[in-house]
Amino acid sequence: MNRIDRLAAIVIQLQSKRLVKAQEIADKFGISLRTVYRDIHALEEAGVPVIGEAGIGYRLMEGYKLPPVMFNEDEASALLTASKLMQSMSDENSSKHYITALDKIKSVLRLAEKDHLQDIDERIAVVSHPALVGKKPLELHLQKILKAVASATVVDINYTSIEKNESLQRKAEPVGIYYQGSHWYLIAFCRLRNDYRNFRTDKINKLLLTDEKIVHTHPPLQRFINQLSCERQVHKVVIEVEKGTMKYFGEQKYYNGFVKEEDAGKYMHMTFLTGSLHGFARWFMLFGDQAKIIEPLALNDMVTEFAVNIIKRIEQHQLLPK
Repeated sequence: MNRIDRLAAIVIQLQSKRLVKAQEIADKFGISLRTVYRDIHALEEAGVPVIGEAGIGYRLMEGYKLPPVMFNEDEASALLTASKLMQSMSDENSSKHYITALDKIKSVLRLAEKDHLQDIDERIAVVSHPALVGKKPLELHLQKILKAVASATVVDINYTSIEKNESLQRKAEPVGIYYQGSHWYLIAFCRLRNDYRNFRTDKINKLLLTDEKIVHTHPPLQRFINQLSCERQVHKVVIEVEKGTMKYFGEQKYYNGFVKEEDAGKYMHMTFLTGSLHGFARWFMLFGDQAKIIEPLALNDMVTEFAVNIIKRIEQHQLLPK
């Protein structure tokens, strides 16, 4: 990016937030702090009313606005792609708000960009995998949760426990939401348990914003996500598979943690990182007659146990009186 474009982008970044730190600008554009200071000085000399607060950050003078921002063709395509993902991965309420916002953005596009979006609109689709498909919930409470986070407000939730399938009532202090796999999750401080909890938003039956304000400061969301990743134990699995068998794996290999494959003559060595040896063992049994486990040995024991139990059930069934 040349300097003129970067200066314009910095002004847009300053307009997007109440306060922007110099390090944020440096990180976004891959420049040094010294270059950030020079760019800010250049904007001031050009008449842009940038107010700098020592050790805090920069902001624009109240009321200062750039003319309507114009989008190029690539940026317009990215917005349309994001809208497809939003419709697929969020609830109807959030999708509706995003589409409304996108319509407002489209209204300032030039005719060429509008025509471009119209041409490619039906050429972009997000299709769920059959293994993950399910009825899309009408309400994931995403907008209410974000409103509670922004206003530091306690929420009252009625939640169906995944483990025990029982309805629970909780007052919680929301930290943030994240998307993983095919679900949205809320991380919040549970008042009843006096600890942080992870709630799947499609299991929240009802969520109400209370008038009670959050007085404690909670750690940032990313810290919890990093902690969840560390706590999730991952097992390395290496199997040897006949090449003709691999065509039957399809995308299931990715859901089981596929990492890489190496040619070993008649066979392929496949490496996986799986969060559940138990689940991997059951999947392996689908093609176990044409493959073997190289590591770990514990996986062999699991598969053997499953196979023995299957044989026992078959034998018991054959002995039953007809």
